[in-house]
Amino acid sequence: MSSLSFSLRVAGIAALLGTFASLLAEPAQTADQVNALKAQAEHFRIVRERGEKAYYEPRFDLSALPHYQPSKLLSGWLKVHGNNYIADGLLGEFWQKAFAKFQPGVRISYYLPTSAGSFGALNYNQADLIFSHRPGFYDLLAYERMKGCDPVEVTAVTGSYDVGGWENSFTILVNGDNPIKGLTLEQLDGIFGAERDGGWVGTNWRPDLARGPEKNIRTWGQLGLTGEWADKPIHVYGFSIRYNTATAFCDLVLKSSDKWNEKIHAYGNYMAPDGKRYVEADQITEAIGKDKYAIGFNRYRGERPNVRRISVGDGKGPLVEHTIDNIQNGSYPLLTQVYFYTTVLPGEKMNPMVKEFLRFILSQEGQAEVQRDGKYLPLTAEMVREQLKKLE
Repeated sequence: MSSLSFSLRVAGIAALLGTFASLLAEPAQTADQVNALKAQAEHFRIVRERGEKAYYEPRFDLSALPHYQPSKLLSGWLKVHGNNYIADGLLGEFWQKAFAKFQPGVRISYYLPTSAGSFGALNYNQADLIFSHRPGFYDLLAYERMKGCDPVEVTAVTGSYDVGGWENSFTILVNGDNPIKGLTLEQLDGIFGAERDGGWVGTNWRPDLARGPEKNIRTWGQLGLTGEWADKPIHVYGFSIRYNTATAFCDLVLKSSDKWNEKIHAYGNYMAPDGKRYVEADQITEAIGKDKYAIGFNRYRGERPNVRRISVGDGKGPLVEHTIDNIQNGSYPLLTQVYFYTTVLPGEKMNPMVKEFLRFILSQEGQAEVQRDGKYLPLTAEMVREQLKKLE
């Protein structure tokens, strides 16, 4: 293992050691605390195992993306905090080494324990960049109050197709006996959501995003199914709303309203009596396989018995199948992405090292390293063009 590989993994190892230390600490932990810490330790172990593997061979044509050409040779330290998955895998190391070929004077300092605490690093000027999923409400509110502006958000990668942890894509699942072919985002809102008085765009409350109870969808007949299905209730399954996964789905489908179907079955990870972690994605899938009238949102992790994926549409075009190509090209409406965030205060310019590193990430060379790592999916040329505008 190279010294860089070792440094990229220090945060994860430290977290594991802290977990075990907590389990042994006095006073004695409660059973809930012990199980929670064991679950986190098991999470780290599984993620580290996945991180060493490339799940996808290079398959996407990146020739339409721009090549990276340094606008100026720079020197100094670039501090990057946040998401552990680029350290648990090899992408962070790949990016660092590839960027160094163009900018040998720029040294990258990674601190990558988790996205969960990454925005604090921007708030307190501890990082130049953070790599993270979208911030939660209070993450963004704290940033706005402390900085007087919004962070600059630059999409770095598209989430994986089916690699757990690497923002694997959302999929809509039904029982294998269900004849429905696909649904629009509006229909999913009616199924998974409830009447609301508005929704959120960032920290801005929008009353115009309200909808009434008449748009609730609670039976399969409301979706056009006939015969024995016409009057049958829709049984809804998904993640506990405390998870970022549920928040992200809410942002995509429920207008960030946090107004959910009142009968949703919601699941979380827990340690089973046999000492194994029973993850929420498996709980959801297994429940749907046993419930003829079920539908659920889930992170896709491969095929399961008696469960079927359905197509999803944005309401403006045709329904789109859940495939790796449709996720990468952006046509599947429920794709997820991961972002870099940085601070540019009003009246100031972006840190030159940050700008050059982001230009590299948004290049053929940067996205080629995404393909090489084989978990996240590379951006399209159209996505890259939109992101490059933000750097100006």
